[in-house]
Amino acid sequence: MRELFGTDGIRGKANTYPITPEIALQVGKAIAHVFKAEGHGSAKAVIGKDTRLSGYMIETALTSGIVSMGMDVFLVGPMPTPAVAHLTKSMCASCGIMITASHNPSDDNGIKIFSSDGFKLPDDIELDIETHVLGGEITSAHISTHLLGKAYRIEDARGRYIEFAKSSIKNQSLKGLKIVLDCANGAAYFLAPLIFRELGATVYPIAINPDGFNINEKCGATYTDTMKSEVLKTKADIGIALDGDADRVIFCDSKGNIINGDRIIGLCALDFARKKRLSKNTVVITTMSNLGLSDALKKNGINVEVTDVGDRYVIDRMRSLGLNLGGEQSGHLIFMDYATTGDGIISSLHVLNLMASTGKSLTELADFMTEYPQKLTNINVKEKVPFENVPGLLDIIKKCEEDLSSEGRVIVRYSGTENKIRILIEASSEKKVNEWTEKIGNTIRKGLT
Repeated sequence: MRELFGTDGIRGKANTYPITPEIALQVGKAIAHVFKAEGHGSAKAVIGKDTRLSGYMIETALTSGIVSMGMDVFLVGPMPTPAVAHLTKSMCASCGIMITASHNPSDDNGIKIFSSDGFKLPDDIELDIETHVLGGEITSAHISTHLLGKAYRIEDARGRYIEFAKSSIKNQSLKGLKIVLDCANGAAYFLAPLIFRELGATVYPIAINPDGFNINEKCGATYTDTMKSEVLKTKADIGIALDGDADRVIFCDSKGNIINGDRIIGLCALDFARKKRLSKNTVVITTMSNLGLSDALKKNGINVEVTDVGDRYVIDRMRSLGLNLGGEQSGHLIFMDYATTGDGIISSLHVLNLMASTGKSLTELADFMTEYPQKLTNINVKEKVPFENVPGLLDIIKKCEEDLSSEGRVIVRYSGTENKIRILIEASSEKKVNEWTEKIGNTIRKGLT
């Protein structure tokens, strides 16, 4: 069991272990040590952040730790996570660091680390960093004054990513499309509206006034009511809701229907397959994806690979098999031809380009599958107790599996980033979904809350 790193970097409540300036300082030193900093100019790190107030604290501590070990730092300010991943690779940095807690509330924060190739760190390197941090203070005494690293502010970082993102659709015009763009008061609040406007779309931006505390607050990919209301009000063609660090996205069609990651993966897969662009005619999805997506893709001759929940597992499978399209129902969509992680902006550009080139609405494009009734329930817990130690939980899950058989499924798991347990029930009828959600939920509440 690892103490610092979870499924998506280090995350927790800001100014509380492990998201403290003391730990961030040691993490910075450990990163420089692991990435072989040997003195000024020998290695460099790109650091970006979202709009949380605590980002200043963590950024300063990380930077101090890194430069004390002789590694240079390139500071890019508020920037989407995928932009930091891209800049890490394009600037030939040794690593990239994103200070964010993604879709979590503003009280939380975290540290995501990328390798020089723009991909998230493999488990063994994360463990190496963690071992150095927890094993005692890393000394920087061997770095004499002339070997100390420097910190540089990269003023044109936004422009670099803007041009990169637009090039993913070859700068195709989006003129004529009306877009509601919810930036979650997060990392993409400034550059996302610019990208779509530069390509000719009419943009109605919302949640673009971050104050350090309002990131993801009744806005963004995890709260779509605001986007939906604005789409209906402005009679827009589409709504786009990014999360706090813009690595995921949820859509809304002109009628106010929420379009999640499953349908976006599917409509893009069908488009790629028609154009002979879908690598090995295969898509990667997770166990949380609706069974209706698999059915629809297979009927169209597209193979499906299924992984555990988490974009890192999707990406790992895509890399190992040489595939170029995958993602999660939650809106992490990976277009491997362009990005090394989920990218809400690039995903949106591909959907908009498809609408512009075909003349079809998002409603039409997304109408390729029939969803099984499905319900996802989140229950807050004080601690993550092993399931076998929760009275009756394994028994009720087994009974659910036997009842649903091949016409549904049940997934019960802990969140990788929060103290929550998630229950997903999928069945042939809404009645069964609700019945088993209630039974399993009640068992968990009795045993854990």
